[in-house]
Amino acid sequence: MSVDSGTTIENTQGQSVRLVLLHDRQGKVLVLLPQSRMLDLAAVAKQLGRDLQPVRVEDAQRFFAQPGLQTAAGQAQLLSLPLLVDAGLSAEPMVCREFHSGLRFELSQLPQDGQISRGPISCNPTAHAGVMAEVDDAVVITRAVERFTTLRVQQRLEDTLGLPGLSQTMRKIVMLRSDPDAGVDELVPVVKLDPSLSAQVMGWAASPYYAAPGRVRSIEDAVIRVLGFDLVINLALGVAMGQVLRLPEDTPRGTVPYWEQAVYTATLSEKLARCIPLEQRPRPGLAYLAGLLHNFGYVVLGHLFPPHFSRLSRQIEANPHLEPSLIEQEVLHVTREQIGGWLLDSWKLPAEVSVAVRYQHAPDFEGEHAEYASLLCLASRLLRQQGMSAGPAGELPEGLVQSLGLKRTDIDQTLAALKADAESLSQLSDLFSGPG
Repeated sequence: MSVDSGTTIENTQGQSVRLVLLHDRQGKVLVLLPQSRMLDLAAVAKQLGRDLQPVRVEDAQRFFAQPGLQTAAGQAQLLSLPLLVDAGLSAEPMVCREFHSGLRFELSQLPQDGQISRGPISCNPTAHAGVMAEVDDAVVITRAVERFTTLRVQQRLEDTLGLPGLSQTMRKIVMLRSDPDAGVDELVPVVKLDPSLSAQVMGWAASPYYAAPGRVRSIEDAVIRVLGFDLVINLALGVAMGQVLRLPEDTPRGTVPYWEQAVYTATLSEKLARCIPLEQRPRPGLAYLAGLLHNFGYVVLGHLFPPHFSRLSRQIEANPHLEPSLIEQEVLHVTREQIGGWLLDSWKLPAEVSVAVRYQHAPDFEGEHAEYASLLCLASRLLRQQGMSAGPAGELPEGLVQSLGLKRTDIDQTLAALKADAESLSQLSDLFSGPG
């Protein structure tokens, strides 16, 4: 075996290999597989007869960040662990990488001694993508529901899914959101009729992020002086979505909390929208709402497929380099973007919002309201780069910034302002769990 940690992946020759640390009660297993492929935990279980799971993100970071692993001796010790090698890897030299810690090193060949197993333990998650794009979302959702649950879709899909409907208060707020002539005079009476919503509006207005001068004494004061019509409408709709479905419990470990990510994405989307030239600017309020609800389909997946959701969470942990939608296609044959966009559309939310949610990871989408999808895509990618949103960080899609008419200086300043407000925004996200 020959190990060299002195060069980076970009400057070396060899197949790109990903390292994944799995464990169970029997101990640890180090997996090597092609960097671009998805590790299939079910295939691992079949290969080894063990229910191996990925270690927690923080444990992987601590393990692979050990100073000794920067040396050839330390890397040799690492490779003395029981190894599971994907059948797709050849005997050629490798450039190994672990995604959570950034560890990289060269490997001329696998060790000849030690415990090594080899088998087909990975798949190509992009294989379904082209087919999925050509099928109507409602058809895709129906097939997934029938395949992975006992439900048989015979009536309207939204009835069969067993999703609670929006309350009367929230239906009125949806109508106000879609009415371009609506204002605070119509909104305040609706808020006052719902004690829970009233308490949350008062809580938002008093939060450190909005830093309202003086004491907030009434709903009118909160809406008119502090928050404004657009923000109250959007925050109320976010609360409504959270009340319809409970957040899944067994989520991928080590990720940004759901509401914290939602508030970050909403705030950045709105701020970026205000930097876009006026002639092509999306409505900042709708950009905020799209950001707030961008991950709602994830909650719906947890509601529809509870027996499979834990498996999905472990697969996302084991494949941090992949877009979660690719893993969802592989595991459930439907994505959070498909089901989220479809459901928001069926609930009659503005088309700008449902389109943005559906196509937020399709930077080349050119349909109606594409600017909202592009803006949400940009906000999501920027937040990932800062560790403020879940998902693989990477370069911005080519041409995305230019297509929105944004300047890089505006983006940098907006992102810096958001990071400066991160603590107060995190406190604001706590208010979505309810009053009190």
